[in-house]
Amino acid sequence: MIIALTKGRIEKAALGKMSESGMDVSELTDKAQRGRKLIFSIPKTEYQIIISKPADVLTYVSRGIADIGVVGKDTLDEETDIGGYYEIADLKTGICRFAFAAKVGTSDFFNSYESRVIASKYPNVARKFFQSKGIDAEIVKIEGSVELAPILGLADGIVDIVETGATLKANGLEVVEDISPISTRVIANRAGLKMRKSAIEGFVTKLTGGN
Repeated sequence: MIIALTKGRIEKAALGKMSESGMDVSELTDKAQRGRKLIFSIPKTEYQIIISKPADVLTYVSRGIADIGVVGKDTLDEETDIGGYYEIADLKTGICRFAFAAKVGTSDFFNSYESRVIASKYPNVARKFFQSKGIDAEIVKIEGSVELAPILGLADGIVDIVETGATLKANGLEVVEDISPISTRVIANRAGLKMRKSAIEGFVTKLTGGN
């Protein structure tokens, strides 16, 4: 069974849970052993692990290359054009939220009839949020530090992931409204879940500790 993990903090947390369940993940956690390998076998199990970028995890699972994926809810909410999977568990790690933020002191943002410019790394999430508000907003995709956009006058506000709000505060911004919660989710290929339900549920139980 192939499991696709999102590289970075999600990968580290998932490997930690796998280790706690008794699995030997030393080849992935030891830099010397890991080297430049792209796929790893977990000793004494049927599991193989691939480490990928977030959207690629969705692609591998939706295409049936991977049976299971571990990915952030932010990716699931943004990559809405990728289907073919079920969300089957919330690991309750990587907890943060999507939020709309603007310069400190911005008032009556939602009461204006003016067209707005919103910067975000997550254009689909931003577009859906403002459509739900009935607000005409131009969404500008930013790949780097999205907080710069209001400071430089490019945008009236931003939609981004917020954990503590410290970065916003340091740049003269504040949360205007929370949009949705984010945490690490487990997804499974739809067809694979029907064919290998017991094996997939067994792995999820190891990740969640049965909770």
